[in-house]
Amino acid sequence: MSVRMAPPLPLIFLIMIHGVSGAGWGVSYSPSHICALKNSSVIMSCTYTYPTGHQIMKVFWTKNNVKGEESLDLSEDPEYSQRLQYLGDTQQNCSIRLSHVTQKDEHMYCFRLISDKPDGKWTGYPGVTLTVTDLQVEAPERVTEGHNVSLTCNSSCTLTDRATFIWYRNSQPLTERRDGNNQLLLQSVRREDAGRYSCALHGHSYISPAARLSVTYPPKNVSVSINGSGEIVEGDSVTLSCSSDANPPALSFSWFKENQSSAVGSGQSFSALQSGRFYCEAHNQHGSQRSDAVTVTFKGRLVILYISVGGVCGAAVIITILLIW
Repeated sequence: MSVRMAPPLPLIFLIMIHGVSGAGWGVSYSPSHICALKNSSVIMSCTYTYPTGHQIMKVFWTKNNVKGEESLDLSEDPEYSQRLQYLGDTQQNCSIRLSHVTQKDEHMYCFRLISDKPDGKWTGYPGVTLTVTDLQVEAPERVTEGHNVSLTCNSSCTLTDRATFIWYRNSQPLTERRDGNNQLLLQSVRREDAGRYSCALHGHSYISPAARLSVTYPPKNVSVSINGSGEIVEGDSVTLSCSSDANPPALSFSWFKENQSSAVGSGQSFSALQSGRFYCEAHNQHGSQRSDAVTVTFKGRLVILYISVGGVCGAAVIITILLIW
């Protein structure tokens, strides 16, 4: 009687996960690709099986495994020995924790088993691919006051662990800005929103480099100051200075005398030659604002005249006359 053989299984079932099983040996990684934040700790979850009749003598992790070459135990590598912790056992669990990861740790990591049999060696290949990312804030250099702006906390890969983002302005946490979204939306931006913004993940010490956000706005708090002190007399001049708070700084200044429609001067400083009430107007590309008026009063010159006239018995009399005009 002939025995009818079953058709071969499809290749996908023979490969299993990453092609790391065969003849009773098997290693399964979950997940097989990990994106981790710089300076964080990573758990590489792993389970394994081995043939009946074998006794496991040694288990360890290796990196960048090359067939035909002896695998190196990472726990004996000075770069890893203080950062790698084996969480598994010699039965089924082969998970590890790798701490303080950096870009230098970007490799493929594989689990290796050695049993008491001459042919009892197995490496779960391909293994876990680790990518390490930092964080970068993407933001416009400037935004106009009153507008909305969005800042984004970017990573070079999609973080494996669910992330809760934290935002900082000038190194101070924005406690109201903490969620699973990697964007920070600032609505109706104010001048106070200007500063250096950085981001981080809740529970992690790493903070991104800061990106500066500048808020532009028209001139505000425009005022006039009078240089000099004391009485101002006719024929002299007095210098008035105009100041304002603006971003970018005011580009031009115009001077006006009250009850006159046209400007009487320009520039940040103005020399007044007559009495009156003067004010300035500061301008930049976002708008303008005028100051309150200041009063300039010129007084006449004080002249002392000494006149000598004849007195009694031929004595001279000096008369002092004060003239003001």
